Amino acid sequence: MRYLTAGESHGPELTTIIEGVPAGLTLSVEAINQELARRQGGYGRGGRMKIEKDQVRITSGVRHGKTLGSPITMIVENRDWKNWQKVMSVEPVEEKAEKLRRVAKPRPGHADLVGGMKYHHSDLRNVLERSSARETTMRVAVGALAKQILAAVDIEIASHVAILGGIEATVPEKMSVPEIQSKTAASEVRTDNVPAGLGSYVQWDRKLDGKIAQIMLSINAFKGVEFGIGFEAAHQPGSKVMDEIVWNNGYSRTSNHLGGFEGGMTNGEQIIVRGVMKPIPTLYKPLMSVDIDTKEPYKASVERSDSTAVPAASVVAEHVVATVLAEEILEKFSSDTIDELQQAVAEYREAIKNF
Repeated sequence: MRYLTAGESHGPELTTIIEGVPAGLTLSVEAINQELARRQGGYGRGGRMKIEKDQVRITSGVRHGKTLGSPITMIVENRDWKNWQKVMSVEPVEEKAEKLRRVAKPRPGHADLVGGMKYHHSDLRNVLERSSARETTMRVAVGALAKQILAAVDIEIASHVAILGGIEATVPEKMSVPEIQSKTAASEVRTDNVPAGLGSYVQWDRKLDGKIAQIMLSINAFKGVEFGIGFEAAHQPGSKVMDEIVWNNGYSRTSNHLGGFEGGMTNGEQIIVRGVMKPIPTLYKPLMSVDIDTKEPYKASVERSDSTAVPAASVVAEHVVATVLAEEILEKFSSDTIDELQQAVAEYREAIKNF
């Protein structure tokens, strides 16, 4: 499975095209819209989320509620587009209109300045429109589809906020995905019932934890990722880090300090991955910056923003991890149709159980 997303924050719409989804999957648009609503909810959401009511429209690859095996196109319209038609016009506009809402004072911690330098943009809006977290809308839509693929092979995934503003949530070590789902609608991600052996140790780029780490760090403002006890392992002896192996009608571990991975492969335990998000760079008491026209010191630009996006980022993290897991499942198993996929996964689960 592969996909691309497109669209600017204040453009007419956001788009994704997904290729490689098995034929015959019963696809719920309502479920995708529910996941999009989760991204828009939570503490700290700003004015933009009061305008947008994200609803996906599927224009290809699905017929009568089932996937066809051909590329799937999903679109989410931006309601705020009506207020930005001249600013974000595709067609050329008069010189005066080109300067509407021009951004020349980059925000520290954002892609504004470096993106402008890289692509030679004199108006930094050309950078922030795509580097905006609005881009994650379609990644949640893709992840919502991926979650339906995972559900078809009995894999569940959920996320929750672990720390916000220095306040840490108390989470039991073996908390199940259904328990997390019952306690939070909202950056820790946990996945249940993943079979052992996804990913591989034979090449560095086939390690599944590496792929998950990359997709987590691709989320806007994420600056760190860890599995299981993560960086705490640097302070512990090996006897308190490794998870002892036991047999009870199948292999399992007495603990899960490694977060469900050994040698870059899933080991059958719950996958536990955490991401660390820096504060949002748009500050209503802006830090000092430089005007790119005059090179004089100036307070950074202020764009409409949330007070915090951690709860929303938790939802995004859940969906990008779901996408990577779905890609790995579809790569490993026969998946032209959903029936073939379910049979292949079931046979594999039985084989590793009897190893």
